[in-house]
Amino acid sequence: MKKVMRKIMKKTAALSLTVIFLAGLLCGCGSGSSNDQEGKVEKIKKAGVLVMGTASGYPPYEFVSMENDGEVIGIDVAFGQAIADELGVELKVEDMAFGELITALSQDKCDIAIAGMTTTPERAEAIDFSDVYITDKQCMIVKKENVDKYHSKEDFSGKTVGVEKGSSSEEVAGNEIPEVKLNSLSKITDLFLELKNGKIDGIVTSRVVGRQYVIANEDLGICEEVSFENSEKKVSCGIAKGNGDFVEVVNKVIKECQDSGKFDEWIDEYSQKAAE
Repeated sequence: MKKVMRKIMKKTAALSLTVIFLAGLLCGCGSGSSNDQEGKVEKIKKAGVLVMGTASGYPPYEFVSMENDGEVIGIDVAFGQAIADELGVELKVEDMAFGELITALSQDKCDIAIAGMTTTPERAEAIDFSDVYITDKQCMIVKKENVDKYHSKEDFSGKTVGVEKGSSSEEVAGNEIPEVKLNSLSKITDLFLELKNGKIDGIVTSRVVGRQYVIANEDLGICEEVSFENSEKKVSCGIAKGNGDFVEVVNKVIKECQDSGKFDEWIDEYSQKAAE
């Protein structure tokens, strides 16, 4: 009888351990899959806020308003608000140097980077991109008194040209102007100070951005004869990799804003505000 009881107790103990082990596995699997399945969109909705990384000083895309306590405004901020409205959350704008945006996305310090950014092979290795929302072009800006001196990009050979660090303008100027001396700075506002002070000969930047500074500064002008082979600047949003659900939402908003003419309205509105 004792032997039978010992066998029954051993089997019961073994069965109990098996049940506990299986329950642990099921709990573990359930918890992990829940976290894995929760996409970026749900996380943003739960947080109740969309954190947008940008780089001010790039009007009319984004610039600091002197009328609203230093608030960052512009085309990109209006676009960011449209995405936040689609998600039903608030928009929080984090202003930083352009070169810090990709790192900020990778470290989850912001949900999206909207800062007049273009897609490059190097950037595409680190982050994902939305569809193109604005197609811009590169241009050369110099002191107005020197506009007639330059007729091609080759005329800037051996000269010092300013570009925003990490931008597509930096790549275009470096690749297409022979023997150019690049002065790469984090803030485009600093580049225009360098130009006005005679420390650089010109600035390569997007036309939408450049014309704001030309309107606001009568001593500056665009070299209309200077053109670049890779002049087209296709502007997209940057998003951390692995967030396909969020990319879909952003692309949906892009199409709606393009179809309704919102981007054209924002370009006109913020070009005027930036010039003023």
